[in-house]
Amino acid sequence: MYDRILLPTDGSAGVDRAIDHAIDAADRYGATLHVLYVIDEAIVNAYSGDEFVDGAEGAEETLEETGREALDAVAERAADAGVETVTEMAYGTPHEEILQYVDDADIDLTVMGSKTRPGNYRRMLGSVTERVSRQSTAPVSIVKTTVSR
Repeated sequence: MYDRILLPTDGSAGVDRAIDHAIDAADRYGATLHVLYVIDEAIVNAYSGDEFVDGAEGAEETLEETGREALDAVAERAADAGVETVTEMAYGTPHEEILQYVDDADIDLTVMGSKTRPGNYRRMLGSVTERVSRQSTAPVSIVKTTVSR
Protein backbone atom coordinates (compact mmCIF):
# COMPACT_ATOMS: atom_id res chain seq x y z
CA MET A 1 0.00 0.00 0.00
CA TYR A 2 2.73 2.48 0.98
CA ASP A 3 6.25 2.20 -0.44
CA ARG A 4 7.51 5.70 0.38
CA ILE A 5 6.49 7.53 3.55
CA LEU A 6 7.54 11.11 4.23
CA LEU A 7 8.11 12.56 7.68
CA PRO A 8 8.85 16.28 7.61
CA THR A 9 10.45 17.31 10.91
CA ASP A 10 11.37 20.60 12.53
CA GLY A 11 13.33 18.91 15.29
CA SER A 12 10.94 20.00 18.04
CA ALA A 13 9.88 17.74 20.89
CA GLY A 14 6.28 18.06 19.73
CA VAL A 15 6.86 15.79 16.72
CA ASP A 16 7.92 12.74 18.76
CA ARG A 17 4.51 11.09 18.38
CA ALA A 18 4.62 11.70 14.61
CA ILE A 19 8.09 10.14 14.44
CA ASP A 20 6.83 7.03 16.24
CA HIS A 21 3.79 6.85 13.96
CA ALA A 22 5.88 7.24 10.77
CA ILE A 23 8.42 4.62 11.83
CA ASP A 24 5.63 2.21 12.80
CA ALA A 25 3.86 2.73 9.45
CA ALA A 26 7.10 2.28 7.48
CA ASP A 27 7.87 -0.90 9.42
CA ARG A 28 4.34 -2.24 9.01
CA TYR A 29 4.28 -1.66 5.23
CA GLY A 30 7.94 -2.38 4.52
CA ALA A 31 8.25 1.18 3.23
CA THR A 32 11.23 3.49 2.98
CA LEU A 33 10.96 6.40 5.39
CA HIS A 34 11.94 9.74 3.87
CA VAL A 35 12.80 12.34 6.50
CA LEU A 36 12.83 15.99 5.43
CA TYR A 37 14.02 19.08 7.28
CA VAL A 38 13.31 22.43 5.63
CA ILE A 39 15.39 25.47 6.45
CA ASP A 40 12.98 28.38 6.21
CA GLU A 41 14.69 30.92 3.97
CA ALA A 42 12.52 33.70 5.42
CA ILE A 43 14.28 33.17 8.76
CA VAL A 44 17.73 32.96 7.18
CA ASN A 45 17.17 36.14 5.19
CA ALA A 46 15.75 38.01 8.19
CA TYR A 47 18.96 37.75 10.26
CA SER A 48 22.41 38.86 9.25
CA GLY A 49 24.11 36.88 12.00
CA ASP A 50 25.09 39.97 13.97
CA GLU A 51 22.47 39.15 16.60
CA PHE A 52 24.26 36.02 17.75
CA VAL A 53 26.27 36.43 20.92
CA ASP A 54 29.39 34.53 19.87
CA GLY A 55 29.39 36.00 16.37
CA ALA A 56 30.59 32.68 14.95
CA GLU A 57 27.28 31.42 13.66
CA GLY A 58 24.43 33.00 11.81
CA ALA A 59 20.87 31.78 11.51
CA GLU A 60 21.65 29.56 8.51
CA GLU A 61 24.43 27.66 10.27
CA THR A 62 22.31 27.26 13.39
CA LEU A 63 19.34 25.95 11.40
CA GLU A 64 21.57 23.60 9.40
CA GLU A 65 23.00 22.16 12.60
CA THR A 66 19.52 21.77 14.09
CA GLY A 67 18.39 20.11 10.87
CA ARG A 68 21.28 17.65 10.79
CA GLU A 69 20.64 16.72 14.41
CA ALA A 70 16.91 16.24 13.75
CA LEU A 71 17.51 14.13 10.64
CA ASP A 72 20.16 12.01 12.36
CA ALA A 73 17.93 11.43 15.42
CA VAL A 74 15.02 10.17 13.31
CA ALA A 75 17.30 8.05 11.10
CA GLU A 76 18.82 6.45 14.21
CA ARG A 77 15.40 5.65 15.69
CA ALA A 78 14.27 4.22 12.34
CA ALA A 79 17.44 2.12 12.01
CA ASP A 80 16.84 0.71 15.51
CA ALA A 81 13.42 -0.40 14.23
CA GLY A 82 14.93 -1.89 11.06
CA VAL A 83 13.40 0.78 8.80
CA GLU A 84 15.32 2.03 5.77
CA THR A 85 15.57 5.83 5.66
CA VAL A 86 16.45 8.59 3.23
CA THR A 87 17.25 11.98 4.76
CA GLU A 88 17.09 15.31 2.99
CA MET A 89 17.61 18.94 3.92
CA ALA A 90 15.96 21.60 1.77
CA TYR A 91 15.88 25.39 1.73
CA GLY A 92 12.76 27.42 1.05
CA THR A 93 9.24 27.93 2.32
CA PRO A 94 8.47 24.86 4.45
CA HIS A 95 5.05 23.86 3.09
CA GLU A 96 6.14 24.49 -0.51
CA GLU A 97 9.29 22.39 -0.12
CA ILE A 98 7.36 19.56 1.53
CA LEU A 99 4.77 19.53 -1.27
CA GLN A 100 7.53 19.60 -3.89
CA TYR A 101 9.28 16.68 -2.18
CA VAL A 102 6.01 14.71 -2.14
CA ASP A 103 5.75 15.11 -5.90
CA ASP A 104 9.45 14.63 -6.73
CA ALA A 105 9.92 11.50 -4.59
CA ASP A 106 6.50 10.05 -5.46
CA ILE A 107 5.55 9.86 -1.77
CA ASP A 108 2.59 7.61 -0.92
CA LEU A 109 1.89 8.96 2.58
CA THR A 110 3.06 12.00 4.53
CA VAL A 111 3.05 11.83 8.34
CA MET A 112 3.13 15.19 10.10
CA GLY A 113 2.94 16.39 13.64
CA SER A 114 0.54 19.15 14.59
CA LYS A 115 0.75 20.98 17.86
CA THR A 116 -2.64 21.84 19.36
CA ARG A 117 -2.48 25.56 20.12
CA PRO A 118 -5.02 28.18 21.15
CA GLY A 119 -7.43 29.24 18.37
CA ASN A 120 -6.11 32.80 18.07
CA TYR A 121 -2.57 31.56 17.40
CA ARG A 122 -3.74 29.22 14.66
CA ARG A 123 -6.02 31.82 13.08
CA MET A 124 -3.19 34.37 12.91
CA LEU A 125 -0.40 32.15 11.66
CA GLY A 126 -1.94 28.97 10.30
CA SER A 127 0.36 26.00 10.17
CA VAL A 128 2.61 24.15 7.78
CA THR A 129 0.71 20.95 8.53
CA GLU A 130 -2.62 22.52 7.58
CA ARG A 131 -1.23 23.88 4.33
CA VAL A 132 0.33 20.56 3.36
CA SER A 133 -2.81 18.59 4.23
CA ARG A 134 -4.97 20.88 2.10
CA GLN A 135 -2.67 20.98 -0.92
CA SER A 136 -1.02 17.55 -1.04
CA THR A 137 -1.79 15.14 -3.86
CA ALA A 138 -1.03 12.20 -1.53
CA PRO A 139 -2.66 11.20 1.77
CA VAL A 140 -1.51 13.06 4.89
CA SER A 141 -1.70 11.57 8.37
CA ILE A 142 -1.73 14.23 11.10
CA VAL A 143 -0.53 13.22 14.56
CA LYS A 144 -1.65 15.74 17.18
CA THR A 145 0.41 16.78 20.18
CA THR A 146 -0.82 19.18 22.83
CA VAL A 147 1.53 22.07 23.60
CA SER A 148 1.53 23.44 27.15
CA ARG A 149 0.98 27.12 27.54
